[in-house]
Amino acid sequence: MWDPSWKGYRKMYDERVLERINEGKAGYSKIDYALAYASWIVHDAFKGAFAWEKIKLQRTPAASIGIDLTKIKYEVGDPHKMSVYVKRAAKFFGASLVGICKLNRLWLYDGVEIDDKFEYAIVIAIEMDADGIATSPSALAAAATGVGYSKMAFILACMGEFIRNLGYDAIQCGNDTALSIPLAIDAGLGELGRNGLLITPEYGPRVRLCKIFTDLPLEPDKPIEFGVKDFCRKCKLCAIHCEANAISMDDEPSFEAVCKSNNPGALKWYVDVEKCYLYWCENAIDCSTCIKVCPYNLRTARKTLSPEEFWRLGVIDV
Repeated sequence: MWDPSWKGYRKMYDERVLERINEGKAGYSKIDYALAYASWIVHDAFKGAFAWEKIKLQRTPAASIGIDLTKIKYEVGDPHKMSVYVKRAAKFFGASLVGICKLNRLWLYDGVEIDDKFEYAIVIAIEMDADGIATSPSALAAAATGVGYSKMAFILACMGEFIRNLGYDAIQCGNDTALSIPLAIDAGLGELGRNGLLITPEYGPRVRLCKIFTDLPLEPDKPIEFGVKDFCRKCKLCAIHCEANAISMDDEPSFEAVCKSNNPGALKWYVDVEKCYLYWCENAIDCSTCIKVCPYNLRTARKTLSPEEFWRLGVIDV
């Protein structure tokens, strides 16, 4: 949206939707797109999910007797025990994975200012539907992404209110405010992969991420290592299958950016996200192929699934 010299300037990836529907290609039908757009509805419609202050609704704690429980602070004597409560609450509301870290302010976006009292980040990973992702790059894979974001909105809203009801403050964030992947690494949820995504032991890269900043005293988790960098050096499946040729085939990670949209200075395999986005525009929907083919995902999911097979699941045996 800011660089007129780029051929993708102000180009939206849904401009070719009607063209794709009329092509009659499996995975891009009117029904497939209907599912994809429906999947985002909670994320897009419920703006309270990303509130930085309490959502003022009818169901106020003890309002009928004139008591506001948010004004009565729960005294945390044991941050470890409080962390157990927080993780259980997140799982109860639908989180797949939860980790906690100290907020490293290097991960805040430029220009974002957050009060120093927000010391902790609660980082949440939400598993995306394996069968939907297995159809990538179709609109059905995009639906799996959208459901992840809509679940994110619900979980964030509930967790933010849970923390505020204890008398503490919460800042709920999706992709905004700060970088989710470094925070997730700090919180012990996984490692960075060749495809530029968080690789978790449980689901590989098949997760969406969100986070909550809070002044609630908590016990941070520690980063983990389970061999992702060494595996990615040899695997390269995400790079081989990338329709946009956006993922590096280099044997070793680098500090050097590969396009203007990268922020250099981190040791990693840089993804040419400009090529990636231009492919989205050609595809008329986003793409998850680098997630689909990742062996860490394939431990628990199918490698590929046709759109026809997707629609029959749960109704007719595939």
